[in-house]
Amino acid sequence: MVFSSQIFLFYFLPTFLVGYFVLLRSGVRHSGLNFFITIFSYIFYGWLEPWLVFLMFGSTLVVYISGRFISAPKASNLQRKVALWTAIVVNLGALGFFKYYMFLMGGLNSVIEKFGCEPFSVMTVLLPVGISFYTFQSMSYAVDVYRGSAPPVKNFATFACYVALFPQLVAGPIVRYNTVAEELATRRHTVENFVRGLVFFCFGFAEKIFLANQVGIIADRVFAADAPGVLNTWWGAIAYMFQIYFDFSAYSNMAIGLGLMIGFHFPRNFNGPYRSGSITEFWKKWHISLTSWFRDYLYISLGGNRVGRARLYFNLFMVMFLSGVWHGANWTFVCWGLYHAFFMIIERANNKTAFYHKAPRKVQILITQVIVLFGWVLFRADNIGEAWRMWKTMLGLMPVSAFDAVLSAEIFTPTTVTFMALAFVLSFWRFRSYDWCDKISFKKTVVALGLFVLATLALFTQSYNPFLYFQF
Repeated sequence: MVFSSQIFLFYFLPTFLVGYFVLLRSGVRHSGLNFFITIFSYIFYGWLEPWLVFLMFGSTLVVYISGRFISAPKASNLQRKVALWTAIVVNLGALGFFKYYMFLMGGLNSVIEKFGCEPFSVMTVLLPVGISFYTFQSMSYAVDVYRGSAPPVKNFATFACYVALFPQLVAGPIVRYNTVAEELATRRHTVENFVRGLVFFCFGFAEKIFLANQVGIIADRVFAADAPGVLNTWWGAIAYMFQIYFDFSAYSNMAIGLGLMIGFHFPRNFNGPYRSGSITEFWKKWHISLTSWFRDYLYISLGGNRVGRARLYFNLFMVMFLSGVWHGANWTFVCWGLYHAFFMIIERANNKTAFYHKAPRKVQILITQVIVLFGWVLFRADNIGEAWRMWKTMLGLMPVSAFDAVLSAEIFTPTTVTFMALAFVLSFWRFRSYDWCDKISFKKTVVALGLFVLATLALFTQSYNPFLYFQF
């Protein structure tokens, strides 16, 4: 189930909110409210594939038990380490199997076939929605309890609620347990927070419907074309650049809004990444919860920047490489991670500044986003060959016309140009949707509700409504 669906908007969410606040007004304790949230979260998660809830439940149970052993007063260091690594291995094992089994077996078969051997039979494995997010979230709890930076949870139902919270379950933001531990035990429900949450959700929903979906149509048509031409390829690449940003940031805003409605404060996940003047700055502002996860649980564990220069570069390489691997089982994701690792290492060698840092700020932003744009082409392409073809076309190195008339007629229309222009303004202007929604007023509430109504009406007319990060 996705937020931008009629089932969620008109059935699931109203039923959940009515039931939740009826229980709240009836004096039900937070433990009861948490149980109610957990039940609805499992319904939300298992809507299309009910068996997936058992996988998530199993992961939750293993990490909860591990946390109890880690925090046991009489546990030895060895027992604590065994418990920690049990939680990590089980979660990474599940993630590795469901996400990379078919990819790795396909690669293995390609190799052995070259030697004339019979390939292995490969079973089809369904990728559980959101497994990358809830496994990382669960592991962060086990590590934090081990480090003493998070309180161990005593009640399994409370921990199950934390893992399964439907607002951020399938696409984040990745919420650390210590950020919501107190709110799981007791939280304030105020009209102001509910209205703030409503504004966040409505604005995010409008971003998804009016921006992500509209520019996504352009991107799909260009990437599907055999010979799109120079201008069309740039237009399609920029469209995807906007699509992935507004698709994901919109979901994050909706998740934050839903959390606020029921008393939870989720972390900010985007902070104007396309206004960054370097790749290092970009990664401080893009998918902040994932970036900080890799920093705190991988980069620092490898030694961070408290090591020699060669080891430092290796640490950066590993973080970006695994970030690419985390996104999917495809060589395009691996190469995308290595692509960003290359620029991160260059900037670290230059005291965390880009080689063009002396240029005017607007030029720095332009160069950075061109680098990011070429990376997004690699991220979006179905394979390395397609990405290479797109790059060559963008650079004018392909023997095709610069302006393909048939495709251009489809992607350069008054409507598409308008939405692309709006996406450009909201991406590069000083406007921050999070800041705008965070400080509410009567006028903002009216505007947000108006946008929601218009977006809902538009939803009925749209047949194109994907959610990109669902695949991760």
